[in-house]
Amino acid sequence: MANKVLIIDDDNFIVKIITDALLLEGFEVSTALDGIVGLNMIYGDAPDLILLDVIMPGMDGHEVCRMLRNDTRTSHVPILMLTSRSDTHDKVAGFDAGADDYITKPFAIPELVARVKTHIRRAKQVKSFNPLTGLPGNILIEEEIKARVTRSETLFAVMYLDLDNFKAYNDVYGFLKGDEVIKLVAHIMEQAVKELGNKDDFIGHIGGDDYIIITNPDKVENISQRIINQFDSSIPLFYNVEDRRNGYIITKNRQQVESKFPIMTISIAIVTNVHRDIYSHWEVAEIASELKKFAKMKEGSIWVIDRRKG
Repeated sequence: MANKVLIIDDDNFIVKIITDALLLEGFEVSTALDGIVGLNMIYGDAPDLILLDVIMPGMDGHEVCRMLRNDTRTSHVPILMLTSRSDTHDKVAGFDAGADDYITKPFAIPELVARVKTHIRRAKQVKSFNPLTGLPGNILIEEEIKARVTRSETLFAVMYLDLDNFKAYNDVYGFLKGDEVIKLVAHIMEQAVKELGNKDDFIGHIGGDDYIIITNPDKVENISQRIINQFDSSIPLFYNVEDRRNGYIITKNRQQVESKFPIMTISIAIVTNVHRDIYSHWEVAEIASELKKFAKMKEGSIWVIDRRKG
């Protein structure tokens, strides 16, 4: 799917030049001759990047930029401001309004196209990382697993990590404390892989209390045990004294019945291509799901590895 660029500029000549150049590069381009029309177009279908002229009739570029930055629907969209003014004060005003970059007219088309590509690429990379842990998210996780599966001659191990009783903890202690637990697990994983894994190992955060590590099969046992030991020794500190002493918390289950939920533990399901060929990332996910169900049937923190053949 082509990346979408919206040009908001009242100069038809400039708009045509930029449009022609971006179309040649495979972008999908839409245009607006003033800020109000541009805003309506953005709210209807947000582009991947906005080229925004500063000097326009009615609502100028700075005002449009501020409105976009103050709206959660558009605050993430890269904005490149275009202007014929080259003084520092004007550039500072543009950055203060929330612009990501500033291009002075007249400009070289190759440079403008290069900047557009760079900002779209960066925006997608940022979007691909989990905002809480800073770890790669689903898009990058899928790409990494696909890459490992494609290299069929190379052995790999995908570790799927999941917390037990996390929802109950969140219900009792609140999401802010839950977020601290999420970040704790990320830190423990990073330290374990750094000390016991390889330089090219991959750590990802699927979302919530689900994580991924991709490493070599000969590393998984040590990494898994280190994560479990660190987690089990650290997690009681996230409970109050009474709950630690009891070894559980009391809250409603999914059927709205009050139940006892033990102190959180961690389950690690490990999928490898040591004993069988794996042909797709979907297959990895299916095997991991089976193993996770098995792991969650056991009490306490545990790691399980798929040793089945065929």
